Amino acid sequence: MDRLRHALERTRRTRGRKAAVLFMDLDGFKIINDSLGHEVGDVLLAVVAQRLGRCLRSEDTLARFGGDEFVVLLEDVEEPDEAVRVAGRVTDELRRPFVVEGRQVFVTASIGIAMGDARTKTPASLLRDADTAMYRAKDEHTDYKVFDLAMYERVLDRLENDLRRAIERDEFVIHYEPIVDLKTGVARGMEALVRWEHPDRGLLNPSEFMPVVEESGLIFTVGEGVLEKVCRQVQLWPQDRSTSPLVVSLSPSAVQLRRSDLARTVAQTLRKTGLDARFLSVGVTETAYIRVLERKTATLDRLKKLGVGISIDDFGVGYSSLSSLKRVPADVIKIDRSFVKGLGEDVEDTAIVRMIIDLAHTLGMKVVAEGVEGWAQAALLSKMGCDLGQGYHFARPLPPEEVPGFLAR
Repeated sequence: MDRLRHALERTRRTRGRKAAVLFMDLDGFKIINDSLGHEVGDVLLAVVAQRLGRCLRSEDTLARFGGDEFVVLLEDVEEPDEAVRVAGRVTDELRRPFVVEGRQVFVTASIGIAMGDARTKTPASLLRDADTAMYRAKDEHTDYKVFDLAMYERVLDRLENDLRRAIERDEFVIHYEPIVDLKTGVARGMEALVRWEHPDRGLLNPSEFMPVVEESGLIFTVGEGVLEKVCRQVQLWPQDRSTSPLVVSLSPSAVQLRRSDLARTVAQTLRKTGLDARFLSVGVTETAYIRVLERKTATLDRLKKLGVGISIDDFGVGYSSLSSLKRVPADVIKIDRSFVKGLGEDVEDTAIVRMIIDLAHTLGMKVVAEGVEGWAQAALLSKMGCDLGQGYHFARPLPPEEVPGFLAR
């Protein structure tokens, strides 16, 4: 993503030149994984990566994007034909059989191609276009497909229809990521994370559907449904915590935050479900705060007046000023996982984490460290005075029926 961002920036200096992205998904890889085992699958992925590298120039970037998905970034491209030629070379290279641990196996790839420059595309939108084209290639059983706007609009229409059906059929589910006291190990909160249980594609993360939910205007219907579901769910869990309730936090999107009636919607839902406001917290990312709410904290002030907690999420990446931070009526700051990742190893990250903890405590706020993945991180955060942590070290996001067992343990 960083290289893609820089590649797009460079297109500002050379008119007519663009960056191209090839998004490829291996066809038939799951069958190999299931039948021959994950170890064979891992070896195959490494060999595929070697072959892909042979199709590229030294200045091109090849990345494994996740699972069996690979992405190629081509810089300084003038015509789509240049990217198509690379896709053709990749297709030819993958057609030859692979020999893995004495077995001959075959895989092919569906490739989506998208082009853009800094004036028309962001890194995320260019990747999205290539991904859309890849799914079109897969649907049409062709080797590759070049993105066009009509293709995106067709996908958007189809996904929007699917989303409307998902609302009718109540296909949105909530998973809960525990927020744990670093001193005692006791769960003090849960972050509610929405997922879409798609009938064909399985469990989808927000990044795979939330942009369309926002663009279509369905975000308010989905958001209200999620809020009500969370408020009802919290009351089903054991709550022997009169002095320290188990608080569940939700993070509205920037689109929802722009609506002046958000606090009224929350108040109505609390009354409807009978949930005490102190069991609910609203998380606002630092970036969303800067773009939407800076100098206009009325929505947050109203939520605070209701008794709802406020947290600033992903703190440290939005470059907000300290004077704006002082104006936010927040109880909690969440340190972004990008800083926690380098804790104890990267001097700068460690210094930033220490500074945020001290700053938050000076302002009377508690601190949550996001993305805690190991015991050493948790121990160092506790030693530095961090109050709470969340991440895979404690638990992955849990379906609601698994939360009581986690709390008991």
